[in-house]
Amino acid sequence: MEFAGKTALVTGSGAIGGLGHATAKALAAGGADLILTGNDAERGAQVVADIHAGADGSLAGTVRFVVADLSDPEAVRQLADDAGSVDILINNASVMTFAPTPEQDLTGYDAAFAVNVRAPFLLTALFAQKMAAAGGGSIVNISSTAAGLGMPGMAVYGATKAALESLTRTWAAEFADSKVRVNAVAPGPMRTAKVVAVMGPDLGGMGLTTALKRTSDPAEVAQVVAFLASDRASYMTGAIVAADGGRTAI
Repeated sequence: MEFAGKTALVTGSGAIGGLGHATAKALAAGGADLILTGNDAERGAQVVADIHAGADGSLAGTVRFVVADLSDPEAVRQLADDAGSVDILINNASVMTFAPTPEQDLTGYDAAFAVNVRAPFLLTALFAQKMAAAGGGSIVNISSTAAGLGMPGMAVYGATKAALESLTRTWAAEFADSKVRVNAVAPGPMRTAKVVAVMGPDLGGMGLTTALKRTSDPAEVAQVVAFLASDRASYMTGAIVAADGGRTAI
């Protein structure tokens, strides 16, 4: 079990059917001790129960859920205190905005940048030092193909993810001497419960824009996240890995 003895914090993992949930399951399968976060304690408990059920009673690591509002800087700092030291940080929590630029309200704009950019910035600043003191660690940021493609209605969301990719490269340079690797995964059209609720089961036909002509299951992207988090990716840092079915290649 490649994650045995390692503790992983996965933000935005407090709902069934999301990438955070799928990533948590992939890390749990590798034996990691998990700290999951979200805004709703009841839904978080469902995720914890699902991970235990999926392990058929043979879960090697522990799983606990922490309620955390990542739009609040003090709550982010409290989460870091509650978590203690971690070996793996997955910055997955995200606010999605869908609006043409003239119709984008500033409340949604501020919320997206608070959760998608400021929270990962604070968590990385706090945890990278702890990882360095422990001999190293791995940070994986969840970006999006929207960071590099012009998608109408996604100006704010795309801008937050472009900022996160820029931070990924800078952090890779800053923390390399501390043996803390920082990478990002940029998913394409993915059938998360949140996106399906907004766009429908076929995601508005977005799968047809990819080379593979389909959308992804979150579990497929979670395997890429788990790889970057693992020692198998020991020579990777500063990379933005597209898990997009070839969307950015064509």
